[in-house]
Amino acid sequence: MSENAEQAMVFVVDDDESMRDSIRLLLESEHLKTSTFSCALDFMQSCTPRQGGCLLLDVRMPGMSGMELLETLKASGILLPVIMISGHGDVPMAVRALKHGAFDFIQKPFNSRELLERIHAALELDQKNRRQNSENEQRRSLFMALTDREMEVVDLVVAGNPSKIIAKSLGISPKTVDIHRANIMRKLDVHTVAEIVQLRLSVRDA
Repeated sequence: MSENAEQAMVFVVDDDESMRDSIRLLLESEHLKTSTFSCALDFMQSCTPRQGGCLLLDVRMPGMSGMELLETLKASGILLPVIMISGHGDVPMAVRALKHGAFDFIQKPFNSRELLERIHAALELDQKNRRQNSENEQRRSLFMALTDREMEVVDLVVAGNPSKIIAKSLGISPKTVDIHRANIMRKLDVHTVAEIVQLRLSVRDA
């Protein structure tokens, strides 16, 4: 377990006060930061897309259900890993939640050690995702420094075109293409055409 993951927030949304208190005490005994909510709307009012951690979410609650909250989180760009808490009769709904992006589900009554293992796994996933998103943003910022013409050259390079074809497509000389390519490599901090291609494809796939 990494230090950053341990410091992340574990949110608990459950209308059962005794369940919230039990989970909170368990997590605090593991030195995990915890924030509990009795309903989905209270959670939504306090959470932001930049908030790191994970969410323990009861499937059945008055008002907005756990499934509805899961869908709202996705629409809001909040990508916290979600562990659904389900009773025996809620298992089909929890399985459906997995298909809609939930990280995991755990059935009541659950074993404390099993719950902690799943929470730690969710926190690690969140840390990995946020690190990946940060790297993707850095890559995008590199391409934003390119001119429109340089981006045209990049896309033609990625398509596998040699300088002569690129020059003909853009109505410029091959020498000018080579100058653009040199500027592109400098701005992207790469040294080969293959690196340009890899970097561009990584941004497209992100």
